[in-house]
Amino acid sequence: MKLNVLDYLKKDIDISSLSNFKTQAKTKYYYEIHNRQDLDKLLEIYNFSMEHKLKILLIWWGTNLLFAFDLFDWIIVKNCLKWYKYDDNSKILEVYTSEFISDVSKELYEKWQILWKRFIWLPWSFWWAIYWNAWCFWLETESNFVSCEVFDFSQWSIDTFSKDEMNFEYRSSKIKNTNNYFIISALFDLSTLKEKYSSDVDNIYFREHKQPKGNSCGSFFKNPSKENSAWKLIEQVWLKWRKIWWAYFSELHANFLISDWTATYSDLLELIKLAKNEVYNKYDIELIPEVRIITN
Repeated sequence: MKLNVLDYLKKDIDISSLSNFKTQAKTKYYYEIHNRQDLDKLLEIYNFSMEHKLKILLIWWGTNLLFAFDLFDWIIVKNCLKWYKYDDNSKILEVYTSEFISDVSKELYEKWQILWKRFIWLPWSFWWAIYWNAWCFWLETESNFVSCEVFDFSQWSIDTFSKDEMNFEYRSSKIKNTNNYFIISALFDLSTLKEKYSSDVDNIYFREHKQPKGNSCGSFFKNPSKENSAWKLIEQVWLKWRKIWWAYFSELHANFLISDWTATYSDLLELIKLAKNEVYNKYDIELIPEVRIITN
């Protein structure tokens, strides 16, 4: 018997744990993709969304998400595709995009001394790393990227995008700011280390001892330039450790926006607005969030 879309769309689901800020949030409809067969349901979900005028939000895990709502009145589709294979002869990594880039990098380094050690402890999935062109001490995702396989909602087909087609830039890619593409898998050539700039920073020590702990999505704002780091600008307008209720910029690293378990998204948004205004008024520099702020 053919299932109706409402038979597998979960309803009124608490999604607070899907954002590292842990602010309270629910979604009206929710679906998880665990295997390639689950992708077949996307057409029915898409048709359902069109019929009922509902938006679809594609997410992985909320290491780079701020839910700025109490109830998301649409549909959230979560990527749960996990699997990877590394060929030590060709040095090619094939990976499903729900895998943590940190976990895979750690295993590759321990087994084969692959030069992706700098991504260890980077708290993103491959989905987000590709989406945002994640970087860690001048090693960017695009550096070793070969191609990715995507489900294209606009054409209703599975396509492959090469590195050139992805239009990678600083903290950006072809698929950023669009909900047309579901990234299924990706290929990386790990035969050589390709850095934007060289760095001898011990990233594991840095993340253990120099980065704040708590409910955070890491660095909140992009660095406006190499000379103007976001954390320096926030410090210089005296917002380091500034609190609005239980949302605050960390004393250890001023570009880390922290929420305790009682902070609301309104507290966070107020502090974000304050930082943007203060920096712009003093330096005529616009702070742009790295974290994706999701609203209804």
